[in-house]
Amino acid sequence: GKGPASPSSRSRRAAVAALLCAAVAAGAAACGPSSEDAKPAGPFPGLSGAQIVDKAFAATAAAKSLTVNADTTSEGERTRAHVSFDTAGKCAGTLTTGPAATTELIRADPKKVYLRFDETTLNEQVEGESPEVRDAMFKALRGRWVEFPASDPDAKDVVTMCGTKELLGDVDQGASGVVRGGETTVDGRKALALTEPDAGGVTRTVYVATEGTPYVLKIVTKGGDEPGTILFGQYGKPVTAKAPAPKDIADLD
Repeated sequence: GKGPASPSSRSRRAAVAALLCAAVAAGAAACGPSSEDAKPAGPFPGLSGAQIVDKAFAATAAAKSLTVNADTTSEGERTRAHVSFDTAGKCAGTLTTGPAATTELIRADPKKVYLRFDETTLNEQVEGESPEVRDAMFKALRGRWVEFPASDPDAKDVVTMCGTKELLGDVDQGASGVVRGGETTVDGRKALALTEPDAGGVTRTVYVATEGTPYVLKIVTKGGDEPGTILFGQYGKPVTAKAPAPKDIADLD
């Protein structure tokens, strides 16, 4: 077998990754004609809202490392993710679906991924199995990490969140109609809010750092089927991701 991931948890994790991609990609979606002044005042003088958003997505895509905190809802199910990653292939974090089913993730290098499932996740994954199978799985997996090759589809669903390439891959460059909002702060950093025109009841606001590198700091989506907030931070901070000790890795043979 390929370890404990069930189709339902797989699709949930895939949904999370898709959600993050959608939220980030839509942050710069093309939305009709621009309503901005030619030379707006305030931060980023002379740049339109769309140009600022493009600049921010480019800066975030080029970051050597960062941490993403997401709290989103899809098809009525809430998902929270906390993931730190860098361009060298390191990634570590947690993914929580529903009220409390949590999967921990470590990728210490680009080749291997380690996942650890909490009791709630294990219970979901052994649902419908015989008592013998349930006992054997809990004995093997409780508190232990499962090692996957990075190419494994089960691992890929989770690892999709480990890079800006995946998160920002579908961004439309040169979108128009993004409106400058007010200046504010996000986690203590000065930021400018930029909002897309309301599209089918969905409003999306991107917060861009106005001091230092113009990174994306936050994306808030309101309305629609997939509301949520994604925070981007800890830019340039080293990522701690060490492979678990052999004794802590489940022996699935």
